[in-house]
Amino acid sequence: MSAFGYDGWDLVWSVFTVLAFVVYVFALFAVISDLFSDHELSGWWKALWVVLLVLLPFLTILVYLIARGRGMQERAQKRAADAQRATDDYIRATARQSSPADEIAKAKALLDDGTITQGEYESIKAQALGTQTPTGAAR
Repeated sequence: MSAFGYDGWDLVWSVFTVLAFVVYVFALFAVISDLFSDHELSGWWKALWVVLLVLLPFLTILVYLIARGRGMQERAQKRAADAQRATDDYIRATARQSSPADEIAKAKALLDDGTITQGEYESIKAQALGTQTPTGAAR
């Protein structure tokens, strides 16, 4: 027994217990999220899996990983590919910027429609050409 009233093996056992619980919770959430992201599995099967997870959690997680592990991996890869595609689309959309000529043409159309004044048109033109900052101060 140490000065704190605990044996060294008690600490090892406590660390192991906490680690095992964290792994269990992670596996539980992985199985539940996979269950509800699988659109091919009927609601009755999902309900049965959830009931089994409540009644026999460790055994059910083990059986689920053995029986549906390959499909679980495929669905995870599909979700990752979809997320990557969405990120790439967002980056492409954000990266598209109009040229100074496009900005000046848009401003000219607004000027011709009477939406903006000649002074505003000159300000937009100067900003597009890089001779003026957006606040109106010269560079």
